[in-house]
Amino acid sequence: MIQYIRQEVSRLKKKFDTKDPFELCRDLKIILLYEPMGCFEGCCKGFIYVRSRKVAITINSDLPEYLHRIILAHEIGHAILHRSIVGVQGYHDFQLFDETSKMEYEANLFAAELFLNDSDVLEVLNDDTSFFGAARMLYVPAELLDFKWRVLKRNGYKIGDSPIIANGDFLKNAEEQRY
Repeated sequence: MIQYIRQEVSRLKKKFDTKDPFELCRDLKIILLYEPMGCFEGCCKGFIYVRSRKVAITINSDLPEYLHRIILAHEIGHAILHRSIVGVQGYHDFQLFDETSKMEYEANLFAAELFLNDSDVLEVLNDDTSFFGAARMLYVPAELLDFKWRVLKRNGYKIGDSPIIANGDFLKNAEEQRY
């Protein structure tokens, strides 16, 4: 599945000449909505809904704007990878980066692939930058870099172990971090 996700992200980047999730959303003719859903622990970060072949993604407008691109990339991942599943009913993503779900894991990989090119990650890491420093330099949460790290290792790159294992609750304190 990882290779399929990589191919799909590569295809989208090439076809639309962008890795910006807002531009992809527009180019894919996905309706983007913002609704207030609170900013308490466990609040809904965003969700995708498919009805009559129309795709809509709703992002929690109460969250800081710098998180919107991460949430949107994740939800586009669902739109691309899980359209037939979410077409049956709205998919509510209450824990955006919850690894317990296969679909969530795949959407996380999609977002990591969208934002992080292999060469960019390896270049930053070859400069003796720490894992967390690399995440800051690449403007992504460390947890998203962890997903990319797994992809790189799976593809044969000789890199050490990630110092973290991304889990489902890292966005609960996201207001304290800037990417």
